[in-house]
Amino acid sequence: MTLTSSTDPALDAGLTQAPPSRSAGRTARRVLARVAGAVVVLWGAATVAFLAQVALPGDRATIIFNTRAGQPIERTAEELAAVNAQYGLQHPVLVQYLDHLRGLLHGDLGRSYQQYRPVTQILGEQVGSTIVLTLAAIALAWVVMVVWVTLTAGRGPRTSGLGAALDTVTAALPHYWLGILLLLLFAQRLGWFPVISDGGPVGLVLPALTLAVPLAGFMGQATRTEFERALEQPFVVSARMRGQGDLGVRLRHVLRHSALPAVTLSGWALGATISGAVVVESVFTRRGIGSVLVTAVNSQDLPIVTGVVVLVAALYVVANLVVDLVHHLLDPRLKAS
Repeated sequence: MTLTSSTDPALDAGLTQAPPSRSAGRTARRVLARVAGAVVVLWGAATVAFLAQVALPGDRATIIFNTRAGQPIERTAEELAAVNAQYGLQHPVLVQYLDHLRGLLHGDLGRSYQQYRPVTQILGEQVGSTIVLTLAAIALAWVVMVVWVTLTAGRGPRTSGLGAALDTVTAALPHYWLGILLLLLFAQRLGWFPVISDGGPVGLVLPALTLAVPLAGFMGQATRTEFERALEQPFVVSARMRGQGDLGVRLRHVLRHSALPAVTLSGWALGATISGAVVVESVFTRRGIGSVLVTAVNSQDLPIVTGVVVLVAALYVVANLVVDLVHHLLDPRLKAS
């Protein structure tokens, strides 16, 4: 027995498309799964940050005093008791852990050992600069990747091989080495950019480029194969037959079908770029949470260190949720999956 197509287009469409209620149900389950995963990641980051403080050898009150003084000093029992009461260290570890999670739910990341200020306030003063640097680096990496892949992918064995080799080389460049190289060449020798990065657009170029070049290499590696595969699809031949030029076909049709791997990497890149910002902000003497983290690690200011860990995890989770949404916008087929 053979099935024939109905003469009613609406009926045929109903045979191939899921009912709206079923599609909405799948979307709701997918969103709930993403949110649940985000909560688990944030809980894990907060737990690891707390355990890192508890696992430190020695008395934590003594560590706080030594951090503030900059050297080990003998303290009285009354002084230690006051610090224990201030930070709740006299309670059992489980009670401290629950207080830690409760504080995070209310946006409380603790108080700095050295600056005597809330960690939320300290990071709030610096996070804007780091986010601007991170977003500028990701945007610049996309520009570099799109231009390079569009010009070299599917252009023959030599050109395509050269493009793939450069992707591999740039992806392996360490931020510290590349930052110093760009600083020596474009800031000190040529004088095109300031040696010390300020808050202006000109001072942002070299730090953003330092983060963008390796990221562009990673995204180029992920995009090039899909780009060359898309060039062989029938829709490319159809577009060329309609009179579209090679560059127009690559940018309007092929790039959209090959950009999903790079979009996925952009979510990972936010966390990686913020981590790289720790090095880059130190090289270019740029303000941001990277420089705050380095100072906090050197001075053993643990609330700031754990606050940065939780903040980066939260930004990473938000970025991946945004990436998942962009995935569905770029590839409508995922809505039916």
